[in-house]
Amino acid sequence: MKLLQAKLSKYQEPQKAKALGVYPYFRAISSEQDTEVIINGQKVLMFGSNSYMGLTNHPKVKEAAIEATKKYGTGCAGSPFLNGTLDIHKQLEARLAEFVGKEDAMIYSTGFEVNLGVVSCVTGREDYVILDEQDHASIIEGRRLSFSTPLKYKHNDMASLEEQLQKCNPDKVKLIVTDGVFSMEGDVANLPKIVELAKKYDATVMVDEAHGIGVFGRQGRGTCDHFGVTKDVDLIMGTFSKSFASLGGFIATDKEITNYLRHHSRSYIFTASITPASTAAANAALDIMLTEPERQENLWKLTNYALEGFRNMGCEIGHTETPIIPLFIRDNYKTFTVTRDLLNEGVFVNPVVSPAVAPHDTLIRFSLMATHTKEQVTMALEKIQKVFRQHGIIE
Repeated sequence: MKLLQAKLSKYQEPQKAKALGVYPYFRAISSEQDTEVIINGQKVLMFGSNSYMGLTNHPKVKEAAIEATKKYGTGCAGSPFLNGTLDIHKQLEARLAEFVGKEDAMIYSTGFEVNLGVVSCVTGREDYVILDEQDHASIIEGRRLSFSTPLKYKHNDMASLEEQLQKCNPDKVKLIVTDGVFSMEGDVANLPKIVELAKKYDATVMVDEAHGIGVFGRQGRGTCDHFGVTKDVDLIMGTFSKSFASLGGFIATDKEITNYLRHHSRSYIFTASITPASTAAANAALDIMLTEPERQENLWKLTNYALEGFRNMGCEIGHTETPIIPLFIRDNYKTFTVTRDLLNEGVFVNPVVSPAVAPHDTLIRFSLMATHTKEQVTMALEKIQKVFRQHGIIE
């Protein structure tokens, strides 16, 4: 065995979980992503999806993807920088900029590539990138590629953020990057205070709206719109893989920044463009978000109903105030076991274990979609209560 294989073969955690019958990943779904999915021939309630608007199987979204494929083919065969820019890309960029309230927008092939390509290149060697300690992995990877000095503040702790800002040279660029909605525990960034501190210390603010768009703000414009700070947030990032029911991502900002990014962001310049189908699907999803506000309204009705149910049940749900509801288990293998038992009961949820979180913070991530029914949520609550009692998580 070569040295690389010998080194990597020591990683046996998946094998240990499989031997115990609790391995919870790569569960094959043989149906569309809906409130119910088919796994191993059985219907299962889906509470592990990021499709907050429930649009992945919407007829208008699917038809738009089909028609775009008929007209433009299946791919662009190149990056936007060279031969991969289509007219529908430019049209969607203009709509996204208007939607989130910025001058310009750029589409990347994935949401991960947005954060990777923006965070890594907009600041220089003498500048600073300041992150919330619970920022998404894509932001962290972008920071690793940056030549700037990295600083990290305690999660949603504004006193800690100010301490980091005070360490910075006042004459250098200071980029604060935060999730709008934190994807694991469902809490919301204190954007008003972040903006206040940014003004005080002449810092730039970038907000990842991956889990905020569709959920917060007017017609789902996100947390920046919700808090009324859009003008004071310099860069707004979004992804198509959640409320937009597609694949890809975007950054919306002023034209000076997009001009620089279009010629320096490596994950943009050296990656093939988002497919015609994905572009058209995201565009159709945006139409629906703008014209069917009842989806967002129903999502919040279900969210409040589920939050009340979990609190009454005695579950530990942290500080969530969104359709992302963490159910803390605080043990890796018990989290795996509970995930398996819930699937056997017909409820699909996602386990979140170390190293994604600290070992004592492991949890089940319960996520709602606008298309869930109250009856489906009630059934899920009953199944979770049953399994949690069996494992001594609640009384």
